[in-house]
Amino acid sequence: MFEKYLTGPVFPVLGNHDSNPEAIDAPHSLPGNLSQQMSWNYNHVASLWRLNGWIDDAAEAEAKTHYGGYSIKNHYGVRMITFNSDFWYKSNFLNYINTTNPDVSTSFAFVISELDAAEKAGERVWLFAHVLSGWDGSNPLANPSNLFYAIVERYSPHVIANVFWGHTHEDQVMIYYANNGTVQSRDTALSAGWIGPSVTPLTNLNSGFRLYEVDTGNFEIYEAYTYYADVDSFSSLNATGPTYKFEYSTRDAYGPAANWSSSAPLNATFWHAVTEAMEQDHSLVAKFNTYQGKSSVKSPNCTSEACAEAKVCYIRSGSVALGRKCPQGFASVQSAYTGKNF
Repeated sequence: MFEKYLTGPVFPVLGNHDSNPEAIDAPHSLPGNLSQQMSWNYNHVASLWRLNGWIDDAAEAEAKTHYGGYSIKNHYGVRMITFNSDFWYKSNFLNYINTTNPDVSTSFAFVISELDAAEKAGERVWLFAHVLSGWDGSNPLANPSNLFYAIVERYSPHVIANVFWGHTHEDQVMIYYANNGTVQSRDTALSAGWIGPSVTPLTNLNSGFRLYEVDTGNFEIYEAYTYYADVDSFSSLNATGPTYKFEYSTRDAYGPAANWSSSAPLNATFWHAVTEAMEQDHSLVAKFNTYQGKSSVKSPNCTSEACAEAKVCYIRSGSVALGRKCPQGFASVQSAYTGKNF
């Protein structure tokens, strides 16, 4: 698929399904050779990425050293830093050894080093990882999530232009604020964390993907177009495969309600303005909920006051600590909501 449909370079990011056993990666802090027991996997995937021409020799060597993470300046000039988020994923049971250490594999030390070099060089950065840092707080461990939030705060918005996640297979977004999110406003919004929709439908979702319009001067996002394929119709396909249809424009869907300038980027301030509009108009939350499942007919409705409050809270929660303070039970559209309505 990549060879046939993508004409530009590919920058892969290691996820929890890229290891065997699934989600298991051995932290560097384990004693002796135990810390090296998954090195075969990093060497293997990095070699595959290089074989397919996705990364160069330097990035391959870096990925083998940094547990699948690497830093590379792309052909447009933005620095792209990836790291292995399995080291904060709750399903990696090896993370529960020495939980007082928020950086068991020095992944964040690597990210900080690269961000510091980018700051000194005047570069803009996009950060990439698989398992998201917040939302409802159900995926990562709290301690490393808090450390990551502090890193984003330190280097945003002058260095970090955007943060990108996967993992949930759903269309979501998070906002990172100054002072650990203690005051959440347009003035304190620093960076946006885009959680991309996946081609893989997983459970009760449609298939989807997103294209971004980016200013290659400042590497801010000015438009995001999302496309989907209706999985409910797949059983009727005979002669052809799935067809992807245009689902929505982020600016058109949320910009008018947020009273957002047509020439302003879709940054963290934009997304906070969207949440303010959501608080006033819950139909905007219902729209977000529909897009979260990529317009799947199986997504539960989000029409109650409790669901609307929860969604706004999730969007404003870039860490476990913040996400756990939100009303629970409305986070995923892959099954019926279990949260209590007001």
